[in-house]
Amino acid sequence: MEVKITKTIKLPDPRRLELYRRSPDLGPNILFFSGGNALRRASEELICYTHNSTHIITPVDSGGSSAKLRDAFEMPAIGDIRNRLMALADRGLKGNSEIFRLFAHRFPKDADQSRLERELIEMVNGSHPLVERITDPMRKIIRMLLSFFHKRKPAEFDLRAASIGNLILSGGYLQYNRHLDPVIYIFSKLVDVRGTVRPVLDRYLHLVTELENGDMLVGQHLLTGKEVPPISSAVKRVFLSESCATPQPVEVSIPNKIKKLIRDADLIGYPMGSFFSSIISNLLPGGVGEAIAANKCPKIFIPNTGNDPELYGTDLSRQVETLLHYLKRENADLLDEDVLSFVLIDERSGSYKGGLDKVRLRERGIHVIDCKLVSLRSKPKIDEKLLVPTLLSLA
Repeated sequence: MEVKITKTIKLPDPRRLELYRRSPDLGPNILFFSGGNALRRASEELICYTHNSTHIITPVDSGGSSAKLRDAFEMPAIGDIRNRLMALADRGLKGNSEIFRLFAHRFPKDADQSRLERELIEMVNGSHPLVERITDPMRKIIRMLLSFFHKRKPAEFDLRAASIGNLILSGGYLQYNRHLDPVIYIFSKLVDVRGTVRPVLDRYLHLVTELENGDMLVGQHLLTGKEVPPISSAVKRVFLSESCATPQPVEVSIPNKIKKLIRDADLIGYPMGSFFSSIISNLLPGGVGEAIAANKCPKIFIPNTGNDPELYGTDLSRQVETLLHYLKRENADLLDEDVLSFVLIDERSGSYKGGLDKVRLRERGIHVIDCKLVSLRSKPKIDEKLLVPTLLSLA
């Protein structure tokens, strides 16, 4: 006879949260598929409770200063990785505040190129005020990585609006034979990053979006509605391509180390943020869905509560179906519940397009959790001080 055991969990669970707060080194491994800024504040809140979270970041950002670096060196996008590393770093560690200031510094967007070149050389030499304030050994490492970038950059490289943090990490990428993991590892140790950050792929690829009206958008920046006008037709499909000129789907698979990170998680989150360019783009490489299904932990979708330009014509029900489609696209025999356990919403204070058929979802093994996620302070967005305790209580 099969005995099914169920338990009731209080959300949030104050006892569990207090245990995590007292011993964050022993906290749960919550894994997020994400990118961009949407999870930055939640990451800063998360390290108060656990130092074991995992962040799988999409490497196809093609906007802003990341685009210049991608074009110059044919490298994965570094900006979202830098952003997440800084969000997870120990801000109380001596010397980290100076590093934060340097990594957050951007060159002016309207400055003369020769002036910016001189300022970069000052940083390489260690005479720039932002670099002078940093103590060794981090100062030596930063100067070395900036020097490597400076020597390898094309003569015509546009430094306007460049993120210094991106230039430093790019220098590390070039120094370590075009691999991101070594420089991420070194930086994580030096500033005591309270978690693990990795790109889902260490490849130079492009996100391609086909709209229902037939338009083909080559590049993540054309989809987000930040640098160009928002899309005016719903997304039909997205895929990865090696070429911008002749975009065709390319079959690429995640390495075993990413599979292991997924399989070791205590909870897997598909969080708020740009739906296609942050979440779905992370699910496109081969092996992601299978690795998720192999892990029997809870898997939670946290939909946006505000406006996401990428979701033109896509209500909440269709978001769930789209998420399931990409999670199961390699193996249609997987059950829905193998890759998605819960949809986390705040019906009272959140703003969602369309509703959910909770009965139908429950029949498919997916449960809707309706709880407080949006506060007066955060509205219309999700409040990290409400979200993080809820996820920790479910892990």
